Amino acid sequence: MADKILFTGTTHVKGGAEGYARSTNGLLDIQLPEPHPAAENLFAAAWSACFLGALGLAAQQKKVALPVTPEIDTTIDLLHKDGGFVLRARLDVQVPGIDRAVAQELIEAAHAICPYSKAVAGNIDIELTLAEPALA
Repeated sequence: MADKILFTGTTHVKGGAEGYARSTNGLLDIQLPEPHPAAENLFAAAWSACFLGALGLAAQQKKVALPVTPEIDTTIDLLHKDGGFVLRARLDVQVPGIDRAVAQELIEAAHAICPYSKAVAGNIDIELTLAEPALA
């Protein structure tokens, strides 16, 4: 059975003082005069978006109604370690309105579902945290 493509994202990136990143579908068009921290911010945003989708799917699979839309703060650190460069990630996930144990279970399930989480599993240090909702 052939793979079924669900979504495709394509960008064109130019570096330097006139640098930019543009997606072919027009959803992304930003200036990138420096590669860092732009790369880490873009990776954090992409992983966060994917993770929230996976969290919604995990909730559906476990028949958990999410009374409030979850939110996530993702931090990507670029480190110089052992003579090379590596990434480290922290995902602070807010799942308000449900029991903390259930929320933690959903976060762990989402981490197992999310393709970004799978792509970096075992390759970088990842910290998943059930965070308190931000005060308005």
